[in-house]
Amino acid sequence: MASVHHFFKQKTVLVTGSTGFLAKVFVEKLLRIQSDVKKVYLLIRASDDNAAAKRFCDDIIGKDLFRVLRDEMGEDFDSYISEKVAAVAGDVSAGNLGLNDENLEKLLGEIQVIVNSAAVTQFDERFDVAMNVNTMGALNVLNFAKRCQKIQVLLHVSTAYVCGEAKDKEVVIREEPFKMGHALKKVAELDIHAELGFMKKRMQQLEEENADAKAISAAMKDYGLKRANLYGWPNTYVFTKAMGEMFLSHLKDQIPLVILRPTMVTSTYKEPFPGWIEGFRTVDAVIGGYGKGKLTCFLGNPKTILDLIPADIVVNCMMAAMAKHSNEASENYTYHVCSSSRNPFRLSSLPNILSLYFKNNPLTTKNGKPLMIRSKATLASNAHFHMYLLIQYLLPLTGLNLANKVLCGGFQDAYNGNHRKIKMLTRMAELYKPYVFFKATFDDSNTEKLRKATKWWEGVGSIDWSEYMMDVHIPGLVKYAIK
Repeated sequence: MASVHHFFKQKTVLVTGSTGFLAKVFVEKLLRIQSDVKKVYLLIRASDDNAAAKRFCDDIIGKDLFRVLRDEMGEDFDSYISEKVAAVAGDVSAGNLGLNDENLEKLLGEIQVIVNSAAVTQFDERFDVAMNVNTMGALNVLNFAKRCQKIQVLLHVSTAYVCGEAKDKEVVIREEPFKMGHALKKVAELDIHAELGFMKKRMQQLEEENADAKAISAAMKDYGLKRANLYGWPNTYVFTKAMGEMFLSHLKDQIPLVILRPTMVTSTYKEPFPGWIEGFRTVDAVIGGYGKGKLTCFLGNPKTILDLIPADIVVNCMMAAMAKHSNEASENYTYHVCSSSRNPFRLSSLPNILSLYFKNNPLTTKNGKPLMIRSKATLASNAHFHMYLLIQYLLPLTGLNLANKVLCGGFQDAYNGNHRKIKMLTRMAELYKPYVFFKATFDDSNTEKLRKATKWWEGVGSIDWSEYMMDVHIPGLVKYAIK
């Protein structure tokens, strides 16, 4: 097999979801390691190509992530980017990816490699929004790929957690594609087209009831969770991603297809530099809450493995898999990019790391005053977590409610704020519960074979997770994400 580096020489690449965290890391590496890439088209949700170009400048190339490439290129950076990258307006949830006629014709004639990284990742996203992007978006990208005259490979970024909940520690999740209609809970065969119909019918009902935008959003979020739970998935995100995989695997025909399933993607380990991250990802909400002194207790089984995987390792696997399987249409290739089977990091290690880091490196207020963490972070069972909520929030809320009545609404704002916080914490605990009590591990045999065959990246076994968290991830999170 030709080298991974050489594969991208003179290739024309389309990237969807390019304003997302992982896609940015992919685009940066591609431009940095292969200056002879022919063209990189970025599909960006925008009203037209000018608006897409502005989003590219603001949301992608202007990020600190590109500083290494910018330093290497010097004064040639802008001309290099202008020559190699083109932002085009589009939307994966639309037919023909929402491209205008001119761009559609051009891309169908040029594209050789497609990276589909478009996704909505909120666990309880509106069912209609998640279906349109994660499920129908995957199908739309596949249909587009089938029309590309020079297509060599389509890589679809999914998530390892399409497997659903795993309550048995003996289970090893295999790198296997989904069969069409496969449900995790055997209540009935899953019919994706029927789910689309149910989703549209529910939307129609809400519109006929003259529900306002807020009510529609809340109802569609609840409906998504209901449909996901019916078939055995813990949330709307993984349910709709699983259905997207089904479409791809079942309808790919002769398209060379790679499905990549990362676990909990975290900040960059080494490339282009350690610690770059964008937004809060998985466990980061706990890290941020603890560092701000707002959270001392969080839900989880100490034995649970937090299956962390740095973003640059995921990107390395993406690139190697595309090089390996270009023009191979005989089967579906599925890869888990994970750490649980080779270098597990257990949840029990997190409290000590958080306490030590923020004791030595406290966050500060806008005025520069250090934020003091309350105490050492602790893990709680489900019962203990709800006791924590009772003592920390519910009892004070009862007092506020009484004072509010006595003083004729004088504490209404404080009462409403605490009430919203309790609802938020309770909902987040329910959404994250499947992952903080997750017992299975992920098989990564395909990924390890690929790594050894290509020698393109360093294995996860070399990562010291405590050092990574203390010296790379949390500092990166503080710098780039925690406000």
